[in-house]
Amino acid sequence: MARAAVLERLISTPDPGVPLPDPQTPAEHEGTSDAVAPGRAPLDWRIVTVIETVRETPRTTTLVLDAPGWPGHRAGQHVDLRLTAEDGYQAQRSYSIASAPEEEVLRITVDRLEDGEVSPFLTDDVLSGDELELRGPIGGPFTWSVDDGGPLLLLAGGSGIVPLMAMLRHRAAQGSEVPARLLHSVRTPREAAFRTELLGLSGPSAVGPGTSTLDVRWTLTRMTPPGWDGFTGRIDDAMLEAFETTWSPGSAGFGGDAIGGPAGTASGGTASTGPGSAHTTHEPAARVFVCGPTGFVEAAADLLVQRGHDPAAIHAERFGPS
Repeated sequence: MARAAVLERLISTPDPGVPLPDPQTPAEHEGTSDAVAPGRAPLDWRIVTVIETVRETPRTTTLVLDAPGWPGHRAGQHVDLRLTAEDGYQAQRSYSIASAPEEEVLRITVDRLEDGEVSPFLTDDVLSGDELELRGPIGGPFTWSVDDGGPLLLLAGGSGIVPLMAMLRHRAAQGSEVPARLLHSVRTPREAAFRTELLGLSGPSAVGPGTSTLDVRWTLTRMTPPGWDGFTGRIDDAMLEAFETTWSPGSAGFGGDAIGGPAGTASGGTASTGPGSAHTTHEPAARVFVCGPTGFVEAAADLLVQRGHDPAAIHAERFGPS
């Protein structure tokens, strides 16, 4: 479907006589998206075509895009996406890139906010064949490639998993053995985006380069299903202690739906281990990436510093309304 059809489906609600507010973006990046690094040409808007939409969770959708002439990106970067209604009203948001640099397509993953202006449209109304307008890639500090080395410590809150997933996809595409750990905080099991793919990269049946040096775990903050023996509650010092000092690329499951990790802690509790878990000491991560809502990022970063991580090695990105 042509871009004009997308614009017809975009509902413009503001009074044309009222000045438009500054657009809010889902990620607070250093500087602004309009800023151009010295020596680099300004970013141009380009038309991309939606190849496919993939429902990752009940609230989260990935848009798979064909982006002719895409210059390439680094894992962790983002794009600006702009929608324009027939009356000229524009809404612009920033979305992290979910795809690895090695992929032929571009993927952005959008979390639907009930009171959002743009995200409900992107998750519920965009169709295969639609054309969208975007520019990028944007961002530098919050990026990683296998050449940067590791080990990696990745902490994600909710949709903050997206740029970290790009890093792990890049790591897998390169067959990298850089040790990496991911702890993803979600409210319920159904909100654990990319869980099947992550289990394929690190679960008990995973094979191939890098699978034995990737440890993925989840913590559930609102609902714990029967049989769950992974982490529960918000990330705290006891949880990070257990997460950073035990290594288990396998995963415990429940009800035939394995998204768990080795037995962990309740919020504020003490660490324990389940069958097959291994007690090993792991060196502090040389490179730390934390992404999620502001409260999550600030709390996690404070805990990491208190635990002795070098503040200069902690890269943070905070998400907001979209």
